[in-house]
Amino acid sequence: MQFNSVDFLIFFPIVVGIYFIIPKKLKYLWLLVASYYFYMCWNAKYALLIAFSTIVTYFAGLFLEKTEDRKKKNLVVAGSFIVNLGILGFFKYFHFLFDNLSGIFSLFGIRLVEPAVDVLLPVGISFYTFQALGYTIDVYRKDIKAEKNFFRYALFVSFFPQLVAGPIERSKNLLGQIDAMGEKRLWDYQKIVSGFGLMIWGMFQKVVVADRCAIFVDAVHENLFAAGTVETVAAAILFSIQIYCDFAGYSAVAIGAARVMGFSLMENFNTPYFATSIQDFWRRWHISLSTWFRDYLYIPLGGSRCSKAKKYRNIMITFLASGLWHGASWTFVIWGGIHGGFQIVGDLLRPIKEKVNKALRVKTEAFSYTLGQMIITYGLTTFAWIFFRAKTWDQLTLYFNRMFTKFNPWILFGGGLDYLQINRDDVKIVVVFLGILLLGEIVRYVKKVDLGEYLWQQNLWFRIGVFVVLILIILVYGEYGIHFDSGKFIYFDF
Repeated sequence: MQFNSVDFLIFFPIVVGIYFIIPKKLKYLWLLVASYYFYMCWNAKYALLIAFSTIVTYFAGLFLEKTEDRKKKNLVVAGSFIVNLGILGFFKYFHFLFDNLSGIFSLFGIRLVEPAVDVLLPVGISFYTFQALGYTIDVYRKDIKAEKNFFRYALFVSFFPQLVAGPIERSKNLLGQIDAMGEKRLWDYQKIVSGFGLMIWGMFQKVVVADRCAIFVDAVHENLFAAGTVETVAAAILFSIQIYCDFAGYSAVAIGAARVMGFSLMENFNTPYFATSIQDFWRRWHISLSTWFRDYLYIPLGGSRCSKAKKYRNIMITFLASGLWHGASWTFVIWGGIHGGFQIVGDLLRPIKEKVNKALRVKTEAFSYTLGQMIITYGLTTFAWIFFRAKTWDQLTLYFNRMFTKFNPWILFGGGLDYLQINRDDVKIVVVFLGILLLGEIVRYVKKVDLGEYLWQQNLWFRIGVFVVLILIILVYGEYGIHFDSGKFIYFDF
């Protein structure tokens, strides 16, 4: 069941309506049932995987709290990681590993016979696996106490708004709220209104902006042999917007849906394309994942409290792991490596940059300087997105070949883009909606609150007006329906 579906439009009001009228002691059980139903709408069999992961990490947490024996605790944590990452590895990386092994063996004249195993990636497995493993580590470190109620813990792992594409919640935050459901006031008109507003904004980002950008991006990638500099550069820029609006749109709907029911999920995006450096970008992009890798991989490796060489090693390991987390392809690993390289080069050049700015008397506090940093950072991240979007190495090399060897500014005139079969009126519409998106991002950047909270602060007439306009835009200009291939959220594949 996807957020941008009629099924969800029916499912969510029913779940929320029953949630608010049943006794408090039954609310977490109702949400657990609703969450498993939500997940089973994709593939009922894969609900067994999330249940198994829940059982393993639940009992691991209980054991970790009972024993003080360091060796036993280490074995339990290792066992939990091996089991959960083993399941993730099998379903997500089976074909990737087999293809790479086949390539290696073929160098020696050995041909491996591909096993007749049809391995499909269970939706959301990367997200709920990391969430459950984060709980195991938190109990191991004694940051939290082990959850005794199995069904409450099961809801923490499977909570439907953020189950299949995050945010990857921390046990301190979400599990604590689940435990407190029987004590706090859950009906909150302000949260309901701001949550509803955030859900509408997220749907606008997804079905209007992201899916309309996808039409042009997909057309260019399907016609790379005919494309040139103009089309490939435009596709790179539009893909950067597409993937942001697709993923941030999902997060907005997830956070908004949870807020309607009285839950506060962690922020996942904070105007990442206003970042002034790659390091700043990762403080704003997919925050739940970047902080997960920071707390559970980068810092345990030594973080930055070590020699520069080890610090750079830790950065590169973290970003390569992040790239591999995103997908079973070397293009994802390279994408992660590029971001790690950007951070290392940026750190090495920082003293030189400071000296140059001082020598040239650059006004680093001026808006123009900040704007320049934003433009450079956006350019670097957009360049890296090209690797992320490419499905194969051959497609990637062809993309760069078309970008740098076929300079064709004249194609903008006289119907040169007709081969892409893009309606020019649709292009104009996208430009208008990008303007609305930019306005929303500026509000978020300046006011330091998400759009749902900002609208709550406004007068009723203004709030209702924005709601009505956005809903009408979604209904009239949204890309959805059974014949629209890009309706699925991109991060469902991760």
